Amino acid sequence: MKRVLVAMSGGVDSSVAAWLLKNDGYDCTGAMMKLYTNDDAGLPRENGCCTLADAEDARTVAFRLGIPFYLFNFTKQFSEQVIRRFVNAYQNGHTPNPCIDCNQWMKFGCFLKRACEIGCHAVATGHYARIERDNGRYLLKKGADESKDQSYVLFGLTQSALSKVLFPLGGITKARVREIAAAQGFFNADKQDSQDICFIPNGDYAGFIERYAEQKAVPGDFVDREGRVLGRHRGIIHYTVGQRKGLGLAASEPWYVLALHPDDNTVVLGQARDVYGKTLTAHSINLIAADKIDGGLRVGARIRYRHAEQPATVWQTGPDTLQLEFDSPQRAITKGQAAVLYDGDVVVGGGIIG
Repeated sequence: MKRVLVAMSGGVDSSVAAWLLKNDGYDCTGAMMKLYTNDDAGLPRENGCCTLADAEDARTVAFRLGIPFYLFNFTKQFSEQVIRRFVNAYQNGHTPNPCIDCNQWMKFGCFLKRACEIGCHAVATGHYARIERDNGRYLLKKGADESKDQSYVLFGLTQSALSKVLFPLGGITKARVREIAAAQGFFNADKQDSQDICFIPNGDYAGFIERYAEQKAVPGDFVDREGRVLGRHRGIIHYTVGQRKGLGLAASEPWYVLALHPDDNTVVLGQARDVYGKTLTAHSINLIAADKIDGGLRVGARIRYRHAEQPATVWQTGPDTLQLEFDSPQRAITKGQAAVLYDGDVVVGGGIIG
C-alpha cells in the first residue's frame, strides 16, 4: 500500500484531499507545516494561518479519518526561503508572488523531503491542478475547475517533485469538494478560503516589510518618463507597476506607476497608455513539458495569477532565461511576478519576470 503524507491546513480542500486518498486505499498520514509565528509577523495571535485553531481543525479531521497527524516546525526555512525573498524583492522594486516560493521551497521542498525521511512514497495537497505522465515525462496540467485552477503557482515543480506528488482535487470542482465535505460531516465544509498572503492577512505589505527589515521606507521623488520631478513618494515598497490609487498627486489625468528604481529611489509615472507593453524577459526558469524550448514556440501566457491567458511567442535565450513577445500589448508587466506558459491545459514552464 502506497504511503502518502497529506499536507493538511485545517481547510476544506486538504481535508477532502485526505478523505479521497484514504477512500482510494492509500495509507495516509496528515501533517501541517508551522511556517511562522504571529508574533514574528507582527500579527494578533488569532489572525493568519498556522494558528492553534487551524492546527486543531486539521487534527480533528485527521482523527475523524483515523489517520496519524503531525505538526512540523519549518519557521526557520520559511523565513529564509519565502519571507526574506519577499522582502528583498519589494526593496529592489519588484512585486513577488510568495505562494510560488512557498510551493517550490516549502510544500514540495522541505515537506516532500520530510515525507521521504519518514518513509512516505508521496505527498498530497489540496491544490486544483492535475499531474499526468506522457512518454516517460510528468506533465502539470490545469485543474478541471477553471475558476480554481492553481497551476500558475505550481510552475516551479521539477520532474523529480512531480513524480512524488498527488493532487486529488485536480479533476473535480470546488462545489463538489464542499459537497463531499458536507456528506462526510466535516465541520469545515463551509469554511472560508484564505484570500490574502498568509503572513500578511491584513494586506499591509509595506508595514510588514518595515517591521521585518527593522527599517522605515525612505521617501523619494516621483518622476515622469523624462525625469522631471512630479512630487514625493513614501518609499518604493508602497508601490507596484500599474498602480493608480494612493499616489497623492493632483493632476488633470491620473498618473500610473511605470517603474520602480531603487538605485536612485525614484518611482516613474506615466499615463494609462504607457502601462502597456508587449515583451518581457524571464529568469529562474523551470520547464516541465520539455527539457528546452527550440526556436520560437507559440504559447498561451499568464503574467499574474488572475491574468487571462494571452497568445504569445517564447524563445529560450539561455539555460536560465526566456524572451516572450505577446501578440497584443499587456497591462502592467511587472518585475517579480511569474510568466507561466501553457500549451492548452499543459504547463510548458515559466520564469520570474526581470
